[in-house]
Amino acid sequence: MLDAILTQKQTSATGKITLKAILSVGLIALAVALPQIVHIALGQPGGVQLLPMYLPVLIGGCLLGWRWALAVGVLSPVVSFALTSLMGNPMPALPRLPFMMAELAVFAVVSGLFSKLISKNGLWAFPAVFAAQLSGRAVFLGLVAVFQSVAPFTAEMIWSQILAGWLGLAIQLIVVPLLIIALRSILLKEKNYTNLH
Repeated sequence: MLDAILTQKQTSATGKITLKAILSVGLIALAVALPQIVHIALGQPGGVQLLPMYLPVLIGGCLLGWRWALAVGVLSPVVSFALTSLMGNPMPALPRLPFMMAELAVFAVVSGLFSKLISKNGLWAFPAVFAAQLSGRAVFLGLVAVFQSVAPFTAEMIWSQILAGWLGLAIQLIVVPLLIIALRSILLKEKNYTNLH
């Protein structure tokens, strides 16, 4: 979405890359901070229910397109793990890390594939988020089913966590598209304002 709007505004290639890089770093920082805030406020069950790390990744997909969002999706759990390990409480836990990296990569790529459509009509953000959620969670469950002989959790355990996280997915399915629609509207108004002056 952002790329199409920046192209319409005749932003230079360097300007585009700089803006996307800044946004990507900001989204990764948000993906690290949000789970910490949720865990402090609501404890571990809050994280399982609200799935806070997914929110910035979905925003990244809709806003930045799949390539940049893929970096956000893969790096968010890695950076979170690295920083929280220094504090003695790694999040996500090491055995879960590769599964989350794969899941969030799928979230990013699937939502990012809708980015051009979203630039034309913001309502595409709703199916973008839904498709990303569905495919990302399915990949997580599928990978656990395949590797459960070496993972410290089973497909049944992950399925119960998926069921427990329905509230977070429902909130994100509403909040992310509304946020993207609002951002799109602001960016397009700014473009029209610039054209008038």
